Amino acid sequence: MKRKGVGFSLPVAAVTLVIGFIYFSTVFTFIDRWFSLTSSPGIVNAAAFTGLAMMCVYSYSVAVFRDPGRVPLSYMPDVEDQESPVHEIKRKGGDLRYCQKCSHFKPPRAHHCRVCKRCVLRMDHHCIWINNCVGHTNYKVFFVFVVYAVTTCVYSLVLLVGSLTVESQDEDEEMGSYLRTIYVNDDLLQKLPENIIFPFNIFGFVSSQVVSSFVLISLSIALGVLLVWHIYLSLQNKTTIEYHEGVRAMWLAEKGGQVYKHPYDIGAYENLTLILGPNILSWLCPTSRHIGSGLRFRTAFDSVPVSSETKP
Repeated sequence: MKRKGVGFSLPVAAVTLVIGFIYFSTVFTFIDRWFSLTSSPGIVNAAAFTGLAMMCVYSYSVAVFRDPGRVPLSYMPDVEDQESPVHEIKRKGGDLRYCQKCSHFKPPRAHHCRVCKRCVLRMDHHCIWINNCVGHTNYKVFFVFVVYAVTTCVYSLVLLVGSLTVESQDEDEEMGSYLRTIYVNDDLLQKLPENIIFPFNIFGFVSSQVVSSFVLISLSIALGVLLVWHIYLSLQNKTTIEYHEGVRAMWLAEKGGQVYKHPYDIGAYENLTLILGPNILSWLCPTSRHIGSGLRFRTAFDSVPVSSETKP
């Protein structure tokens, strides 16, 4: 379901500009310098990188514009439903969770987002970089975007390093052809003395590589850490909120001489199939047709195996 009232977001605009910068730098500078875009290796690498970039842009767009999951106005928990052995309650009082701001009961794993000003199904966190919550319906797409983003950054970094190892046969001509980001009139270049033009070209080339290296290394580390974190969460079928709640629950359980187990952890592979889909070939496709309603989830306490989620 598409979000309503999506407006301009500076972080989203910044991400879009960074994606464009990385793409054009990689294809028209790194690949062209290392292989030449007219050669077979250059064409193959340009096509492969373009495919990765397109998947990255598409999955990012879906994560931005897809609604993360809205609680139906008619939702009412059924405490007598034998197929749902787990009912989340408040820490104090033991009542069923009720959102005073939205004026309705909260389904399992749903939380109120102060930024979006509404409850979100299976809420993981609110991400400023997509100007949206990461929740039930767009979590897989967000996860896939991070995978493609990390792959794209690492691929671009490899091409950058490769382009720096190329030995120029005619350094003066080679450096002049890679003056991509500095616009100088051709007539002015012809009038300048050679001892001025060459250092100017070197400065433009080196500065562009420094900027690209800084951006790619920073993004590769940051997105790599984020990817590892969400792989860890997915293997245990946890959200970021549930992880922090679980730390406290584990401490309280140990204090009372009990053992805490996350109720939605049904095994690493089963957890992945619930989040990414039953078909392993579609795990990296930004689709979420398998997720169901988001009002009921399989738990470790289910007596009889049922579908991952039952639609109302």
